[in-house]
Amino acid sequence: MTQSLKKVLLLHTGGTLGMQGAPLEPGTYSQKLLERVPELAQLAELQIRVLENLDSSDVGPEEWSLIAREVERGRGHVDGIVILHGTDTMAFSASALAFALEGLDRPVVMTGAQRPLAAHRTDARRNLTDAVAFATCDIPEVGIGFDGLLLRGCRAVKSDVRSYHAFESPGCEPLARMGFDVAIAAHVRRPRGPFRCDPRFDPRVAVVYATPGLEPAMVAAMLDGAAAPRGLVLAAFGVGTVPVRGRALAPVVKRAVDGGVEVLVVTQRGGIVDLSLYKNSMVLAEAGAIPGGELRVEAAVAKLMHALAAFGDRAARRKYLETDVAGERA
Repeated sequence: MTQSLKKVLLLHTGGTLGMQGAPLEPGTYSQKLLERVPELAQLAELQIRVLENLDSSDVGPEEWSLIAREVERGRGHVDGIVILHGTDTMAFSASALAFALEGLDRPVVMTGAQRPLAAHRTDARRNLTDAVAFATCDIPEVGIGFDGLLLRGCRAVKSDVRSYHAFESPGCEPLARMGFDVAIAAHVRRPRGPFRCDPRFDPRVAVVYATPGLEPAMVAAMLDGAAAPRGLVLAAFGVGTVPVRGRALAPVVKRAVDGGVEVLVVTQRGGIVDLSLYKNSMVLAEAGAIPGGELRVEAAVAKLMHALAAFGDRAARRKYLETDVAGERA
């Protein structure tokens, strides 16, 4: 008896995979995927929907909301979902979907390519077929399928712009590996409640990297400006340290927090933020900043945007930011 194929919804948003020309720009290849990659029909029964055709540098909170709603609309009719997306902001979008799609009960796999599908030596064909295969598995998370690996979306970072191994998830092993079979890891998360889509994001979030010599007055000017952010991701040194002599940042952070701005601290490197470890990190905790655990900048930006839009009560918002929601913090 022939086993029926699983159903997969493929949502196209753009990216290098479907680009053409010189310079590369969005093309029409995505509309003929089954002609160009016929093996996809052997992996799943595909439904293809074109949402956008954008370079991923043009993808932001509005597009995240659109994609999340399309996932909500289609998930009840398919076993998994694949999203074609440009690589440059894929980790931001994957993080945003991880927070917007609460109680996710089936795989949502984002993928793209470093070379267009029509190019010689392209990685697009492999990434696309692997993503569809991952989407037929029991992996109810938002992931990034690239170079034979499925990475947790809210832990992924783009690590190389010139390699086919373009993504890493520091501190978090892949959810699955593509080999002769699909090897699924034991730490895949399971839904803890019913599915709910909350695709709200407040874009008024800025990122500040602590650098030697950074003038606090520059940060203060941004916070006091006409387009002042409601949230600030502070990428600190080490486990969360900042200067305390001369160009001290903590007073600016305290003024921001006291003024209603949420300040979320992440590290510029891998590892866990610990604001209790050093004097130069404790000053941020004393100023009211929120430690981000193992959040990377991409996930921190998306989570802070989501928190600002979804929680009007500040105590609830801060609790959400301090809680591990989708495996992003621990």
